[in-house]
Amino acid sequence: MKRLYKSRTNKMICGVCGGIAEYFNVDPTLIRLGVAAMTLFVLGTTIIAYIIAAIIIPEQG
Repeated sequence: MKRLYKSRTNKMICGVCGGIAEYFNVDPTLIRLGVAAMTLFVLGTTIIAYIIAAIIIPEQG
């Protein structure tokens, strides 16, 4: 079974975007660009979602 974890190797801040990229098997840069674009268009709500994800998603073990 495939599980979502924060990445230890593809991390910039907390590893959330890297973990999502590993889960969906895509380039982490695309996920980071998407998060940056969403932050601009959704007026910061994405930052709150990122912080919550950083707290909830477990580290890779």
